[in-house]
Amino acid sequence: MGPLENRATVVYRAVKQPQKAKTMKFLDLAKVYIRSGAGGGGCISFRREKFMEYGGPDGGDGGRGGDVVVEAVEGLNTLIDFRYQQHFFAGNGQHGMGSQRTGKDGESKVLRVPVGTEIIDEDEETVIADLTEVGQKIVIAKGGNGGWGNLRFKTATNQAPRRSNPGQEAIERTIWLRLKLIADVGLLGMPNAGKSTFLAATSNARPKVADYPFTTLIPNLGVVGVDDVEFVVADIPGLIAGASEGRGLGDMFLGHVERCAVLLHLIDGTSGDPAGDLTTIIGELEAYGGELAEKPRITVLNKIDTLDDEERAFLRDEIAEVANGPVMMMSGVSREGIPDVLRALRVEIDDNRLRHRKAAEEEQGEDTPWQP
Repeated sequence: MGPLENRATVVYRAVKQPQKAKTMKFLDLAKVYIRSGAGGGGCISFRREKFMEYGGPDGGDGGRGGDVVVEAVEGLNTLIDFRYQQHFFAGNGQHGMGSQRTGKDGESKVLRVPVGTEIIDEDEETVIADLTEVGQKIVIAKGGNGGWGNLRFKTATNQAPRRSNPGQEAIERTIWLRLKLIADVGLLGMPNAGKSTFLAATSNARPKVADYPFTTLIPNLGVVGVDDVEFVVADIPGLIAGASEGRGLGDMFLGHVERCAVLLHLIDGTSGDPAGDLTTIIGELEAYGGELAEKPRITVLNKIDTLDDEERAFLRDEIAEVANGPVMMMSGVSREGIPDVLRALRVEIDDNRLRHRKAAEEEQGEDTPWQP
């Protein structure tokens, strides 16, 4: 059993909570079995008609087998459909027939996945394709060609060939589908650091907010607007010390912030050791590997509504020594400092990733019918 298969089991157990019915709707890893269509065999046939002494061969070719295609579509943000169906088979090509009739091609099978889905080979390491845009598609298993009928083998010296080709065989393979959400900003922090509160205060998203750790069990997305531009923020479950070794929810959801342009690291000002929390998260990012630890990161001291001016200054200086950079302050409850944080995030995001709010409203207005 490979690492991805272990992780798929863990994901399913993590979200399968009786009291959290909504969490079962999210799945970011799925194993599927696919098979393309086999080509139809060619036909051996001869023309037999009255008064036609030399009818000759008239066997048609076999039809081509269907392909298995994976396509990124709009409107999906989970792979839960592949939890209930794991086998996908394309149609086989029809055999050729007499009277020079070609067999019908088999129907292709299309797997519709969310944007941001990676297709991984059975070895659980080789990335076959990464579908990051709507409409992207890839043929993951090509259908077999149909075989030739005996009409194809007719020559000047072989007027009545009695041979045909079989169709090509189907291709069977096992693949993994791994979803990495498309977002511009990724939220990081210890459990109960206020990530969901920040997302709820700045967007229309309604993640669960409570006063106990691990309130968030699945990633959440929200569209945040500031200064007439919009960008997407991803909230993932909190990390704890040893997450890279599987403690808590582990680092299974860190893949959802790999595509982000900037990371927003929220630190709980009431945790008792904010500087230690920062060190823990940085260590887990480095243990995860890849480019995640090197991404631009904005460090924010959260929950300052519970601190006085002296405590704010002391904690900010303490965290700044560990972060080796400036530390911003805000409160998701009182919304103090949130506009400044959003503007700092907006500076780190490329203009081509931003969506201008006025342009979006104009586009929406063009499609909306006029009403008095």
